[in-house]
Parts: sequence; structure tokens; C-alpha cells
Amino acid sequence: MVLEKLGDSLKNTLSKITKSVFVDEKLINELVKDIQRALLQSDTNVQLVFDLSKRIKERAKEKTQPGITKKEQLVKIVYEELTNFLGKEASEIKIDKRPTQIMLVGLFGSGKTTTTGKLAKFYKKRGLKIAVMQTDTWRPAAYDQLEQLAKEVGVDFLGIKKEKDPVNIYMAFEEKIKDYDLVIVDTAGRDALSEDLIEELNQINSIVKADERLLVISADIGQAAQKQAQAFHDTCNVTGVIITKLEGTAKGGGALSACAVTHAPIKFIGVGEKVDDLEMFYPERFVGRLIGFGDLESLLEKAKEVVSEEDAKEMQEKFMKGDFNLIDLYNQMKSLKKMGSFKKIMGMIPGMSNMNMPKEMLDVQEGKLEKWKFAMDSMTKEELEEPDQIDANRIDRVAAGSGISVREIREFLKQHRQSKKMMKMFKGEKDMNKMMKKMKGKMPQGMNF
Repeated sequence: MVLEKLGDSLKNTLSKITKSVFVDEKLINELVKDIQRALLQSDTNVQLVFDLSKRIKERAKEKTQPGITKKEQLVKIVYEELTNFLGKEASEIKIDKRPTQIMLVGLFGSGKTTTTGKLAKFYKKRGLKIAVMQTDTWRPAAYDQLEQLAKEVGVDFLGIKKEKDPVNIYMAFEEKIKDYDLVIVDTAGRDALSEDLIEELNQINSIVKADERLLVISADIGQAAQKQAQAFHDTCNVTGVIITKLEGTAKGGGALSACAVTHAPIKFIGVGEKVDDLEMFYPERFVGRLIGFGDLESLLEKAKEVVSEEDAKEMQEKFMKGDFNLIDLYNQMKSLKKMGSFKKIMGMIPGMSNMNMPKEMLDVQEGKLEKWKFAMDSMTKEELEEPDQIDANRIDRVAAGSGISVREIREFLKQHRQSKKMMKMFKGEKDMNKMMKKMKGKMPQGMNF
């Protein structure tokens, strides 16, 4: 979960509103103090926190809007002000000329090179021809790391291994980059923003003339983020920020609030170590995840990346018919694994992140999926299509072939029967509201997710 501690604090704060009998000045003051505490503990800039608190207090006095209760309006105000605090609207990078150039800047350890690879993957999935360029001549492993990432992602790599002048590297490829839609330039960092780094960035910035100059900043930097962001902004006029390592235990508030200093919007966030773990930053979606509203838009986007439109349509037709075999379950499991961890997916589903399911339970469920995949690999096509015919003898054979215990095979088959039973509840039903009413209170026993 992104910024798990901050999210838990904010969800607990908002739960006070829903549990309260009525909204009064005392509740509003408690709410504001709790929000202040949560944000300050996550290293958010003090003045920005107080400014946010003032706006929430002022808006809490507004007349209740038609159609909603005072409690609902107060939750809505908190949601809107937190969204405004983080930029209000998404800031998209426009790839409207060839080549569009993005230059990444930041200190050692911020994750610039890894982010270069992630950005390349993000835009390659959108059909662009991409090259990544290595101009980091300080870090010994920078060349090899970016070359390997480019190979993994499937984009072109531009670099000169023994060249010590980043300007010379760029000039050597100045004509070649015209062949690409997007060129991402990875620059050098230092342990601190020293005079030699500033001079180097000024030189490379003047020659590249990048369309976007993005500051890569780690979520664990704390209060130092503000000073660092300002210094980089003064050096190369930062146009946006990418925050990395948000998936960990980092407090993150410092990096988030640093953007207010530069007036540069957050463009992307890094939410994991894999090359696909980069998301475009949508303030309203981000806040939705933090406070338990979920983020169905991002979940659907992830689903579209791993499931083709044709496969999704076929699955929908089977769903409506109540037809659901082990092959369908197998394909769903593979798609689910590609979308990320159970915890990450649950955080995107409205209400699910509020269930506070133990991490151990989610880890066990993911372990079950892996074992069940092995079990299905040991089944015949006939058994996958008609699992009801799998008797005790066949279970013994599958267990021996997969190395999975008989008990776990039986548990898997039971899971399928329960899933199929639920599918039949919706057979022929096309009205989503009616489907949700049917589902309410009827989840089969043993379904842990």
C-alpha cells in the first residue's frame, strides 16, 4: 500500500466523522488536529499543513449542499482539500513533437536510472519509439545498469562507456535522436547538490533543451526534500517531479509537499521495484486510495494492460452464462499476478482497504494461487474444462504430479465450486446494481479475497 501509515491515520480520522452523532465545532477541531498530526508525522511541510487546516475549517462552515448530509459534506471537503493540496488535477506529459526529450535530474539514491527504464516501459506500452540516453559519467555502474534496463524493456540504448563528458555523449547522438518519438536522458547525481553538479547540470541542460526536466526524489528523504527541490529548480527550472519508493515504509510527506515549493506538479509515482511499477499521478485517485475510497480507474487501466479486449469480452459472456471452469480461473489468476500484489489491488477497490486484512492473510492467499497454478499444470485439458469429474484417484494423481498436498487440491476444487456457484447467481443478469444487491451478504464461505 502506498504511504500505508499516513493512509491508516487519515482513514481512522475520517471514521470519527461517520461514527459521530452530529457535526459540531468540537468534532471539526478534533478532525483538523488529527489531520495535522497525520501529515506532520509523515514529514509534510509545517506551513503547508496549517494552510490546509485553515481551508478545511473555513469550508466546514459552509451551508450543507442539497442531497447530502453534513457528515458526508465534511468527508467530501477533506477529500477535496487533500486533492487540491497535491495538485488538484493530473499533469500529463504531451508527446506532440519528434523527438520529445525528457531529462531526469536528482541525487544519488533517488532512483533516476531505474525510473528512466520505468518511463521507457510506460511510454513503449503506448506505442512510441523510444531511446534512453546515459549521460551519468560519475556512477561506475550507471552505463551497464541503463543498458540492461533498455534491453529488458525493449527500447534503444544510447551511451559511450568511457566518455567522461556528458555533453560529448549527447552531441554524439544529436542526429540519431531525430529517429525517435521520445528520448529520455539520465543525468548524473551526487550525494549532495554540490557546485560541480550544478555546473554539470547547467551544461547538459543548455545543450539538451529538454521539453520536460523532471526531478526524481525519494519518498524517504523527509524534510530535506523542500530545500533539495528548490535547489534543483533554481538550477534547471524543473517542470515536474517523480516520487520514488512510495510503496515502502517511507513517510513520504516531505517529497509530496516539496512540489508546492517548486510549483512543479507530480508527474509520476514509483510504487514498486518492478519495471512496470510506475503510475501517472492523479491527485484525486491518490487521495482516494489513502482514505479508503479506492481507485477503480487505475485498477481498470491495469486490467486493460494485462487482459486483451477480446479476452475480457469472452470472460464477460461466460460470466453472464454462469459458465466458469478451471481454465477461466487459471487465466484470471495469471492476469491477477501481473496486476500486482493482492494488497495493492485491494487498496484500489472502494471499501476493501478499510477491512484491515492482515498482511499475513494476503501473503497466504498469494501463496495459494501459486500452488493452485502448479496443480492446474498437472491436470489434463479435460479435467480443466470439466473439474466436476475430478474424483479421489485423479486428485491423488494431480497431487503427486504437482507436489501439492491432497488437502490443498481439495481446497482448490472447493474454491472453484464456490466461485461457480456465485457466478450462477448472476446468470443472465446485466444490471450492475441488481448484481451488487444479489452479492451483498452472499459471499461464499472461505473466499478470502
